[in-house]
Amino acid sequence: MPPAPAEGLQELTDDVGVSAEAAALSRRLLVAEESVSGACELIATHFLGSEEVEMVVVALTLTPPADREAWLHLGDRVWLREWVCPGSPCHSVPRGEGPEGALTMPYVSQQARDEIVAVPDRDLLPPEGAKDRDELEQCDTAAIVTCALQRDAIMYGSLSIGRSTPGRWSAQLLADYRLIVATLAARLASQHSRLLLTDALANGDQARQQQQQFFATVGHELRTPLSTIIGYAELLTDQAERQPAGEFAEEVGRDAGHVLTASEHLLAVVEDLLGTGRLLGSEDSRRAVEVAGAVADVLHWHRVPADRHGVTVASVVPDGLTVLARPAGLRQVLTNLVGNAIVHNRAGGTVEVGAQPLVGEGGQSRVRVTVRDTGRGLSPVQLRSAFEPFVRFAGPSVKGTGLGLPLARTVAERDGGEIGAVSTPGEGSVFWVDLPAG
Repeated sequence: MPPAPAEGLQELTDDVGVSAEAAALSRRLLVAEESVSGACELIATHFLGSEEVEMVVVALTLTPPADREAWLHLGDRVWLREWVCPGSPCHSVPRGEGPEGALTMPYVSQQARDEIVAVPDRDLLPPEGAKDRDELEQCDTAAIVTCALQRDAIMYGSLSIGRSTPGRWSAQLLADYRLIVATLAARLASQHSRLLLTDALANGDQARQQQQQFFATVGHELRTPLSTIIGYAELLTDQAERQPAGEFAEEVGRDAGHVLTASEHLLAVVEDLLGTGRLLGSEDSRRAVEVAGAVADVLHWHRVPADRHGVTVASVVPDGLTVLARPAGLRQVLTNLVGNAIVHNRAGGTVEVGAQPLVGEGGQSRVRVTVRDTGRGLSPVQLRSAFEPFVRFAGPSVKGTGLGLPLARTVAERDGGEIGAVSTPGEGSVFWVDLPAG
């Protein structure tokens, strides 16, 4: 059994169904053809059509009305509007006071945060409701029903109905009120979610523009001086080689070689960042991409480096598998994984690319693309840091920036994917990327 109502409040029952009119109104509100203000107008019209109701008051917090002229603005976050039957003395703001004097009713409002509160007669309120009684008297309101518009512990406002004469509220009216409160709260929650999504999309666009500007600045500020350094280092190396043999010429040639090597490495880092920035900032939309075709392109691009390292590359991807991704992004991720598998392999080793369908944790269809190599493998400690920026496990003779895997992860996650690896020291590694099925 529900707990007994507090002193001065009317008990609500569950033995009466809602009216057909309230049910129809609830369905209409959920369709959301009208604005929030329009929805409130429909609610007011519905309740004012009852002989029991003379006033309807709506307060909104997180979802301000689009047409604000008819609403009172209270403080920073509350918008208030009342609808009153012609000839009724009821009102929500004491006469002669501004919007800040609107009903507060601390005793009733505290309980109305969690449940519907029905006051049949203000004079029956207990001593702790004295302020509520005084406010209702100043507003010529004798009876009131009120409740917070709340969903998932988030407050969106309140809905109240009132009249100038005391008396119990009918069970039918309270049943209709309960349904309309729940419907309006759901409508406001949906509206608020849409506003948050719009803001998030706008912020995302702004972040993407800032990202593109950052990468463009990096390209201008780093690439140009690096190219100059590389040019002068090559010139010094050439001049040192032309000079008669001597200690100074040898030192210049050696130092210029170190400068050239470091500059080329730094330029490779810049190119990796710029390439990833262009991918992340592209306007391309995700679409169904055939995995076998993307893998065939990537393996074709790596034929020469594979031959140079004595590594055999092959695809065992079945036809017909598709993923939802940006085509350029998928090929970039596969390029990083296949390229690593080749350069970290052994002479005579193999790189095999496969794919198979999976079912995600939420039951959604996904595809896992695997890149299996026969290299020296990674230890568990190395594997845990393999996707961190600038982490490299190869010797100095193997070129690389240490950015391939972390950037591949960034691109994969941008398209709703995941990336990971398993490895056995001395036997090889399997790097994989999971993407939504196309």
